[in-house]
Amino acid sequence: MNNVENKPQPQGATLSPPSRTLPRRSFLCRMGAGAIALAPGAALFGSAARVFGEQDEGDNNDPITAGDAAMLRFAAAAEILETDLWVQYNELAGIQDSEVPGGSGNPAYTKAVKVLDGDMDQYIHDNTEDEFTHFTFLNAYLVSKGAQPVHLDQFRTLPGSTATGSSGKPRLTNLMQLTLDTSWYTRYRIHRNPDLNPDFKFPQAIPSLFTGEHTAIPRTDNDVNHPKFLQAIANTAGFHFPTIEQGGNSLYPAMAQRATSVEVLRILISIGPTETMHFQTWQDKAGNAPPLTAVDPVTGVSVTFPDLNSPPFGGETFQTNLIMPEPCRFLSQDLPLCSVIRPTNTNGIAMGVVKFLTDMGLFRGQSQAFSAFLNQLAAEADAARRGA
Repeated sequence: MNNVENKPQPQGATLSPPSRTLPRRSFLCRMGAGAIALAPGAALFGSAARVFGEQDEGDNNDPITAGDAAMLRFAAAAEILETDLWVQYNELAGIQDSEVPGGSGNPAYTKAVKVLDGDMDQYIHDNTEDEFTHFTFLNAYLVSKGAQPVHLDQFRTLPGSTATGSSGKPRLTNLMQLTLDTSWYTRYRIHRNPDLNPDFKFPQAIPSLFTGEHTAIPRTDNDVNHPKFLQAIANTAGFHFPTIEQGGNSLYPAMAQRATSVEVLRILISIGPTETMHFQTWQDKAGNAPPLTAVDPVTGVSVTFPDLNSPPFGGETFQTNLIMPEPCRFLSQDLPLCSVIRPTNTNGIAMGVVKFLTDMGLFRGQSQAFSAFLNQLAAEADAARRGA
């Protein structure tokens, strides 16, 4: 991960107790930088009835249950993974500054991404910064309660892009072999709710992204030499952005239903809406992807981005400016339609997120130890019970 000025990092070795005189920003920096490593596959904590007490006098003295800690740990891990992928996008197509440094930008890729919106570089930068603040806050909060934070530095082994602009640092996530499920696009435009209609198959917005493996960033400078394919790469990124963010859109309200501490509930329902803001922004930009068909000159895989406003697409199911969630059934088939986030069913939500990200290809090349560690975090988060 980049050394970000004034930003805490997930990697770090020594945990130092915070001084009571430190300003808030410095406090968060020290807490984030001091995240304790967790051994892959090791049990994170014991009985679900165990509580972690407050360490600092004068702060909120409410305890945090093991279940609440498990949910926050999983959320922190998810945010670290999000930060890793957003850093890669920012290095190549975002704004390079002291807030999110590391890369040097790729002018050709940036130009292709900006076809979707002229402010894409600013949006990518700000989304990246948001994800940094999420995991550093969550880890700092866990430490303030005497609970273990999470870092994934031991799994930072994947090679990233070697194209101009990339820092070339090892990564946690793979953006170059993605298989994207774009059914979220129609899920929010159809009067169906997967919580009540789990067997309903929502149509794919971009069916060809759901087969084969596609890159969302230029892998090498050679990719930049194929203008049509480069635009297809940028279009893929444009659909990957909301694909990622709609996951957090559901994760936080689903976990909030299991929170015991009112303060933990507040954290979950405060971070969650920012993920919704991200999703709302990115789904709007995805609709601006120019129609085209291109073939990957390396793998031979073809991708087609249709005009979603024209037959056989079009209508309310695919219309690109219908970005407000259509009303659907909520809680019961007997109640009136309501415009809501969906799904928010809490059962198995964390394991569902891990499966979704894994099926996407985001972890292609990662170790079995990484998979075991992430699944353990998810299982313990899903085991949390309100009031346990």
